[in-house]
Amino acid sequence: MNSARMSVARRSSALALGGLIVGALVLVATLTGCAVHPAGSPSTDPASPTDDGTVPPGTTVFDDDVAAVSRLNAQLRDALRAASTAAQADGVEVRINSGWRSTALQERLLRDAVETYGSPAEAARWVATPETSPHVSGDAVDVGPWEAAEWLGRHGAPYGLCQIYINEAWHFELRTEAPTQGCPRMYLDPTEDPRMAPR
Repeated sequence: MNSARMSVARRSSALALGGLIVGALVLVATLTGCAVHPAGSPSTDPASPTDDGTVPPGTTVFDDDVAAVSRLNAQLRDALRAASTAAQADGVEVRINSGWRSTALQERLLRDAVETYGSPAEAARWVATPETSPHVSGDAVDVGPWEAAEWLGRHGAPYGLCQIYINEAWHFELRTEAPTQGCPRMYLDPTEDPRMAPR
């Protein structure tokens, strides 16, 4: 047998062995109840990474299987659904970029913001602490794309949906008085919001 054939034979044997090992691991995982998901596919397992509030691309307020949506305050979710339906009639799809977040996700976002902006004080203009974030309590939502945020900014008040911060055109919260009294004055950024003061 020449060396080229031996090399091909060795590679074929190695691939076959690798396939057997992967197959055995899948079988063991299945028998022991571990979930196996292809890379990049969201899991429906209760321990899914999306259970921390991470939002898969293309999520809407009608996606009840996403924790970031299902764990929103029910009144906020209902208002968003009504507004999203009206926006859709205007040709605008409202997607959810962020909704409810776990404490762990909020902490990670805050750490990332400190790294990005260079200091806790500057990061506070964009990301709240887990103790003060309305996302952690399910009382805030960030929407996209830009057309959706713009639509909600113009038409959200009748649904009780208000932009809270001037620097975050995508961030909306429920203000139940907004349908009759309009949205309250916006803060320049979260550092002006008394709810964000350290507790």
